[in-house]
Amino acid sequence: MVKNVIYIIVAAVFVVAYFRYFEHKSLYFPMKEIEFMPSDVGLSYEDVYFNTDDGVRLNAWLVPAEDSRFTLLFCHGNGGNISHRIDKIEILNKLGLDIFIFDYRGYGKSEGRPSEKGFYRDMEAAYNYLISEKNVSPERMILYGESLGGAVAIDLAAKKTAKALITESTFSCTKDMVRVLFPVFPTFLISSNFDSATKIKKLTIPKLIIHSKNDDIVPFEHSLKLLKLSPEPKKHVVLMGNHNSAFLDSRDTYVSGIREFLRGL
Repeated sequence: MVKNVIYIIVAAVFVVAYFRYFEHKSLYFPMKEIEFMPSDVGLSYEDVYFNTDDGVRLNAWLVPAEDSRFTLLFCHGNGGNISHRIDKIEILNKLGLDIFIFDYRGYGKSEGRPSEKGFYRDMEAAYNYLISEKNVSPERMILYGESLGGAVAIDLAAKKTAKALITESTFSCTKDMVRVLFPVFPTFLISSNFDSATKIKKLTIPKLIIHSKNDDIVPFEHSLKLLKLSPEPKKHVVLMGNHNSAFLDSRDTYVSGIREFLRGL
């Protein structure tokens, strides 16, 4: 009898460990090699390093713009690294924004291993670096989150002062995404939350929610849910195209939507 109980406990531990491993591999797709640089598209930039409060060294780029009014703190999605956002950096920079884009722990040249709590720490460290080392006022900072990065940006917006928030192709929470991508996966075993749906309810700063109507990874309905839950002021920009390319497929709509939002600030 005792042996049977032990076998059950050991089996349960292995099952939970497997699901944790599967969850981690399904959430994070870091790449270490830096394949492109801002200079490849004619942008000047500063390559910087800073530390998180738990001692992880992170890498980032600061891409300045002439006569900029705001600094955009850019949280990229769960795949690749900062070098795979060159097209978007160029577009946003040409809108007159200083761009500060960093790699989470485990991505690019940044140390460490990806995790939800780690990502939140990374974002807060980037925010603190801009304030303490670059003298950027919170009132001049716009938080920008792409896909999973939107959840990271929303988390910081719920804790710190910023001028505005922009999310692009962001999901409402991890469990909602699991139900879409892995319908048979037991959601009670999910350890990560990335619960944007709850956190966005308290955000009173201006918000721009961007999403493609035919997003092939994060359903468009997630943006409608976030839009409904978030208080005013808020705007919704609807793109067409795939999850990773809609900002290019609908470039004019993407650019004009952000430009109009910035004017309103």
